[in-house]
Order: sequence, then structure tokens, then C-alpha cells
Amino acid sequence: MKEESNCKRIASMSRSAKKSELVRNVEEKRKQQESLIPYVHEDCVSNILIRLPLDSLHRSMFVCKHWFNIICSPTFVETHFRCSESVLIFNAPTRYEETSPHFTPSLPHSRKSNTFSIEAKYMQSSESLSLFHNLEPTSKTFIQFLEFQDGISNVGEYSLSCFGQIRATCNGLILLDNKLKIGGLIVINPVTRKLTALPPGTLNSSHNESYGFAYDYVSGRYKVVHLFRDALLYISCEIFILGTEKWRAVDGPPFGLFGWFGYKPVEAIGALHWIPQVNHSNCIVSLEIENEKFQTIPLPNSCNRYDGIVEIGSSLSYVTHKETHTDIWILKGLSGEVWIKQHSINIGCRMDMVPLLSFRIRGDLIFKSKDGFFYIYDFELRSITKVENKKRLRLSSDFLFPHVNSMVSWSSS
Repeated sequence: MKEESNCKRIASMSRSAKKSELVRNVEEKRKQQESLIPYVHEDCVSNILIRLPLDSLHRSMFVCKHWFNIICSPTFVETHFRCSESVLIFNAPTRYEETSPHFTPSLPHSRKSNTFSIEAKYMQSSESLSLFHNLEPTSKTFIQFLEFQDGISNVGEYSLSCFGQIRATCNGLILLDNKLKIGGLIVINPVTRKLTALPPGTLNSSHNESYGFAYDYVSGRYKVVHLFRDALLYISCEIFILGTEKWRAVDGPPFGLFGWFGYKPVEAIGALHWIPQVNHSNCIVSLEIENEKFQTIPLPNSCNRYDGIVEIGSSLSYVTHKETHTDIWILKGLSGEVWIKQHSINIGCRMDMVPLLSFRIRGDLIFKSKDGFFYIYDFELRSITKVENKKRLRLSSDFLFPHVNSMVSWSSS
């Protein structure tokens, strides 16, 4: 018995020794392999990644855990956001063969095998399969963006399909109709493809409502604002804070201010701003994002059809057309500030040019004319030039939204 016990002990010691030796060999091989790979400081890796195109950056997240952690870190997200230029985002219709009577939706269906279906993703956490197959194929769109570089416009792809229309944008997030739930909405970052569904708010017709999307820098939370005309023709307001569970009613603007909801709201100087009339508006209606209070701000002159408001830098800008020139006014704050005429465009301007956005980095102002052409005004050169379109967009200005491609998330704001 004693000899047998000694033999077992010896055998066990031998196995342990072999195992330890194997572990040492594996560790030595790992160290040898690491020694062959040159060390690159994390800051250098970050500086390289931040310069990648969108599709390459998204793929880089899944190269290794180290890169994933870098790209998802708050520092990288914030730096990438500051370095990203403004674009125009829009819903592009599908190709003919996908909207034919013989086209049947699938999970997901796309013109490209790697297209991400927002509705298919949403259904992973809901019971909406039957609704998905009831959707009209002709209403399917692809979310794309228009970028401007060296006087040329190019259409960029997210490989992202959806049935809902874009309602608003904020810091790289977009607000969409949720066609799988009546009155529902979806917030998604088209770059990271992270999404969240919002519960239905008050139901209303699209021509009697307006959505705004803003970031509250005081609370660090994103707010979706819903303005709508109620049965008594009053303008009501409800707000949904991302991360909460229900809409909350707040006091709306004074009775009689809004004639229509055709102008998209603009976020600037801590508020969302609406032009409340299709023609001859003498003021804008503003909702302060922090305290959720409405106020009216008089305009320098009556606003007409092709006039508009945009954010320029950190200020709110009012662009108004005259017979011989176009004036650009600036408002720097809500508390006692006054409009200041900052620029006048005297050469090359047209009366039918709608201001769409100002570049966050370059600062130039983008216009779109009634016949579908884009124009760029260079504030430094004081010149306006027609943009060369590689792909002519037959979309109304109403369906083009200012946007910035970012890695931002509402859950880490």
C-alpha cells in the first residue's frame, strides 16, 4: 500500500511538473511573439484611429479588445466629435427592383448583404414580427449623408435601412419614426448602430406637430421635444428624456404664435428655436433646454419663405434675403442680447436660396436653391460658389438635416 501511495504521489508530481513546464513554454512563446511586435503608445494608436473613415473606424472596433476600449472611451468619443465636420443627413429611396410588387421583406433585406436593418434590430427586443411584414416595401429607405469637400458634394453610406423618416438630429444621434409601433420613435447613432426605442407620445398628424432633439449641458441628458396642435388649437408640448420611461407635459408657447410647423427647429445658445409662420414671421419661438420655458425673440425684420435660422459657431444666425443682397444676423445669447448684422452677401446670391447649415470646423455656410443646387458662402473670402454635385439630389430642403458623424451615445453623455 505504501509503495502504491508513493507511486501515485510521484506520478502526480510528474504531471504537475510537466504542466508547469508547458505553461512556462506557452508564456515564453507569448513573450517572444510580443517582442516581435513593435510597441506603439496608446496615444499614437488613438491619433491614427481618429483619422479613419467611418466604415474603417467601425470595423476597427472589432479588431481587438484594446482598440475597442480606445474607440469606446469617453476621451476618444469627445475628441472624435470635436474633429468631425458637419454633413447633411437624409432618407434615400430604395432602388426600383426593391420596390417592385415582387419584392418581399426579409430579416434583414437590403441592396447590400451587410446592410443593417433598423426594424430588424428593434424586433430583437420586441414582438413586432407581423407588423414588419405588413410594412409597404416602397416606404423603405436608406439613410445616407451628404458631405462637402473642396467645392464638391459626395454622398456617403452607412449601409443602414429603415422605414421611418428622420424627424430630428443631435450630436450624431438621429430621431426616427418607429413604423413598428404607432406613435413610437427610435433614436439611433448611424455610425455605431446603437439604438433605443421611445414609447408613443401624444398622437397627431405630421403637419400639426414638430419634433426637436437637444442636449442639456447642465444635466448631461438628451431631450426629445414634441410640439403639437391639440383639439382646441392650442400648441401643447411634451418632453422625453432619454433613459427615462415616459413623456412629461410642460407648458406650451402662447396661443396664436404658430401658424404651421414646416420649419425644422434649430438648436443653438442653449435653446431650440422655431420660425412659427410660413411667411411674415416677426419673431422666433424658443424653448430653453435647461428650464424648459418658452419665450419669443423678435427678428430684425419679417421672415419670408426662403429666409431661415442656423447655428453658426456658438451663436444663432438669422439669414434673410433682400432684393439686392442677403444679410446674416447673429444672436449670441438669450439674456438681453440683441441681433447684430454680421455679414452681407452682395455678389452671387439668389432670393430662393435656403440656408441649411454652417460647417462646425470650416465655418462656411451651405445654401440650397429651389432648383436643387447647393451653394457655399466663404466668410473669409466673402464669396459664394456653386457646389459641384457628383450625384444630384432631388430632395426638398425639408428632408435634409444638419448632422455630425460621431461615436456619441446617450448612455455615456
